[in-house]
Amino acid sequence: MSKLQGKVAVVTGASKGIGAGIARALARDGAAVVVNYASSQAGAEAVVAEITAAGGRAIAVRADVSKTAEAQALIAAAVTAFGRLDVLVNNSGVYEFAAIEEVTEAQYRRLFDINVLGVLLASGAAAKYLGEGGSIINISSAITHVNTPAAAVYSGTKGAVNAISGVLANELAPRRIRVNTVSPGYVTTEGTHSAGIAGSEMEAGFIAQTPLGRAGQPGDIADVVAFLASDEARWLTGENITASGGI
Repeated sequence: MSKLQGKVAVVTGASKGIGAGIARALARDGAAVVVNYASSQAGAEAVVAEITAAGGRAIAVRADVSKTAEAQALIAAAVTAFGRLDVLVNNSGVYEFAAIEEVTEAQYRRLFDINVLGVLLASGAAAKYLGEGGSIINISSAITHVNTPAAAVYSGTKGAVNAISGVLANELAPRRIRVNTVSPGYVTTEGTHSAGIAGSEMEAGFIAQTPLGRAGQPGDIADVVAFLASDEARWLTGENITASGGI
């Protein structure tokens, strides 16, 4: 498949999990991909190595997208390396669960800085380079639909992402830049294992709420993103696709 042939994509937070799956899928479909990471250089370089071994083009670029200068440098690196920018996938995100009595200012600021400010700064930097047919895809979460206890802060960040996506879809439409959102349900990743969610009662609860009866995998989300990045989705903007197995 080559529906993204000639396109250049930046995927934030792509050293593992859903972001890594998205980077692989975009490269599989022909895009040159910038694999962004904040801390795991080894993970990002492993994704790049996998893409290049399969005949694709990719580079790893470190940047904390919650910092203006670093978000701008990330986008500039993509243009310098590949000559243009067509797709931005705002995937960088962190999650943490806490009962409302235990929410702290530090938790709030960490989650909102990465999950919300990062989307704003990366999108603003990318908008300077995206042309007609460009696409921004923001990764939100189905958690905004299910009101999970102890997720007030995390769910709040993803609700903000949904609202931002709608605004940007209208704001950038005159320039023929599309903005869409993908809201995954529960997806098994390295993060769910390290957080102790995989194999827990919480995971069992998520799966029990999923009509298709299993946990999602990164590839389930990546294929939806690849579609939205392509010209096959040329008439879609301002949409939020809940990719959750029916949750």
